[in-house]
Amino acid sequence: MEPPSSHVPAAKDGPLWVADRRDSSRDGESDPARDIKTHFRVCRFIVETGVKLGMRSVPVATACVLYHRFFERVSTRAYEPYLVAMSCVYLAGKVEEQHIRTRDIINVSHRFFNSGSAPLECDKEFWDLRDSVVQCELLILRQLNFHVSFEHPHKYLLHYLLSVRSLVNRHAWSRTPVAETSWALLRDCYHGAMCIHHIPQHIAIAILYLALNSYGVELPVGEREWWQVLCEDVTKADIDAVISDLLQLYDMEAKCI
Repeated sequence: MEPPSSHVPAAKDGPLWVADRRDSSRDGESDPARDIKTHFRVCRFIVETGVKLGMRSVPVATACVLYHRFFERVSTRAYEPYLVAMSCVYLAGKVEEQHIRTRDIINVSHRFFNSGSAPLECDKEFWDLRDSVVQCELLILRQLNFHVSFEHPHKYLLHYLLSVRSLVNRHAWSRTPVAETSWALLRDCYHGAMCIHHIPQHIAIAILYLALNSYGVELPVGEREWWQVLCEDVTKADIDAVISDLLQLYDMEAKCI
């Protein structure tokens, strides 16, 4: 059975189960504050969809970066954000070599908006949506000039955690969930554009700094601060900037509930 031909839906003509969730104010002028809320909600959708699809953390992070990079270049009025998000998940799976079937992405997304519903039948609606996801993937590639491989903070955070753990009393380390908190904070960074506005090493250092301070874990004092030893080009201002952006995201989360 050949899927019907389609185009990439714009914000006003996307799939009904997606478009109905669209903020009707997009028919007017673009509102930066409203766009930030939209991007937060859509990235939360990407993360939840990635978890349900069994994606690893790096492919999910890549999907979020693809989404933020794309909407740096185009308006949310031009393209349906949730459709773009689905295509970002699909493309990220290819980039990070964890291929996800379009059918699985569509069904998980369908259930996200229609809790408890049965999977979509392979009818015209399904094929139209599948074709839109694939066409949108090509649009993303063109908009990003095929630059879709990114360096993430994950490998740096892992290295920094191992380095810091060796400096802390093992009993004190086991009593505080510094590592778990750090990974959770890193995941949350991808809900906003801060993940593309700061370099990966600085994000990793700032997250670890925040996690250590949150639990009152102190490291041995030397000639230089521990974060300067691990990352020579980072400054306290860089750390404060990352933490400030992250705290703004948590404030945004409260407004999006």
